[in-house]
Amino acid sequence: MLKIGIIGAGHLGKIHISILKRMECFDLVGFYDSDPQVVKEVKEEFKIFAFNNSADLISASDAICIVTPTDSHYDYAVAGLKNSKHLFIEKPLAFNIDEAQNLVKLANEAYVKVQVGHVERFNPAFNASKSYINNPMFIEAHRLSPFNPRGTEVPVVLDLMIHDIDIALSTVKSNIKKIYASGVAVLSNTPDIANARLEFDNGCVANLTASRISVVKMRKCRFFQNDAYVSIDFLNKTSDIIRLNNENTISSNDHKIIDLYRSENDTKQILIEKPEIIQYNAIEEELFSFYKSITENTSPIVTIQDGFNALSVAFNILEKLRTVSNHSS
Repeated sequence: MLKIGIIGAGHLGKIHISILKRMECFDLVGFYDSDPQVVKEVKEEFKIFAFNNSADLISASDAICIVTPTDSHYDYAVAGLKNSKHLFIEKPLAFNIDEAQNLVKLANEAYVKVQVGHVERFNPAFNASKSYINNPMFIEAHRLSPFNPRGTEVPVVLDLMIHDIDIALSTVKSNIKKIYASGVAVLSNTPDIANARLEFDNGCVANLTASRISVVKMRKCRFFQNDAYVSIDFLNKTSDIIRLNNENTISSNDHKIIDLYRSENDTKQILIEKPEIIQYNAIEEELFSFYKSITENTSPIVTIQDGFNALSVAFNILEKLRTVSNHSS
């Protein structure tokens, strides 16, 4: 088994602890948290060893999960990389671009596996649907949440929108040409609602909206492409594939069929498909993929470069938001 330790035992850290405890491929050696009250609570709840400092935890582990607030990711990651430990770092990768660039450099020098926690790549609905996503030309995403003080130490772009930035970058095989953005701080000191328009070199446009002051919770993304579009509900883990049936053949009784008459000699069928979605815990799946990348010496599904790319776009969006804010003030 691979010895793994967790740094950070807050809300998300506890979820990681709970999952890692039941995964047979990992030996959870313990955790470290800088808050004594958190340490007391987690020791009592999970009955696992608490390290007095992060250095001892790093020394006792083969791999480290960093699940701390973003502003401390860098220091813990540097310590892990300098000790040649494999790292799982929750998103966003780092607090700023300079930190992220240095982590990429150190990771390449350390010859270890580093995976970034963009969990939506492992969402059952996305995994069941991504084979249908082929050269999308328009992407529309809405990621909305009711207000929660937890996470407001970073703008909504880094807290919520970065998930959809990563999804867009992973599905559009083209560089970004231009970014437009607007947003406003409502209940915190940083933007709580934001919209970004990403224009790619190949003509694709991604329109991303994120809000943490919504009445309802929503995690939806739609991919429009030639002859089809794919709709994914990341929250409810469902998806719909709407496409033209150019072959006029039906391969499954699960399809809903709508006849489209374009002329007397030109009849097409619209197929509405619901892919079979096998439900599983996405965090457990991403941690297992992290394990496999280490033991099989393969590239993580979400690499540190992926984490850097998403963070770079997020900070570009934030810069656009600052520019808009300055012009309006």
